[in-house]
Amino acid sequence: MDAITFEIPGTPIPQPRARATRGGRMYTPGTRVGPYKQAIGLAALSRARRAGWDTTTGPHGVEIEAVFARPPSHLAKDGSVRESAPAFPGRNCGDLDNLEKAVWDAVTVAGGVWQDDTQVVRNGGWKRYAAPGEAPRLVVTIRRLST
Repeated sequence: MDAITFEIPGTPIPQPRARATRGGRMYTPGTRVGPYKQAIGLAALSRARRAGWDTTTGPHGVEIEAVFARPPSHLAKDGSVRESAPAFPGRNCGDLDNLEKAVWDAVTVAGGVWQDDTQVVRNGGWKRYAAPGEAPRLVVTIRRLST
């Protein structure tokens, strides 16, 4: 199999930008992204093992679909989406590149797919709102590319 796909239920959490203390020590703010990245890494490793994958040094492509719940302010009393509601998630959902970075880092740490995220040579992603009755989640597809 040259591709694996897995889902992480719940609201996607972007990787926060690294910060520095006055003494120069680097850290990642917030505690929510740590457990989220662990869930991504475990899902990737589990799916890779079920597919018979071993860690490689070759090129990979990654596609990410980040599905967010609409805030209540977007909905009318009857549950329909207001005409004035934006079509796609904006600032409150984080940057797409930070969502990708969280996935790439998590897969690297977990192992079983690639040795380093520098092996990602093709990427794509999008953020969208969940349809009525659809749950928020992150869907990740990783493809092994020919060299």
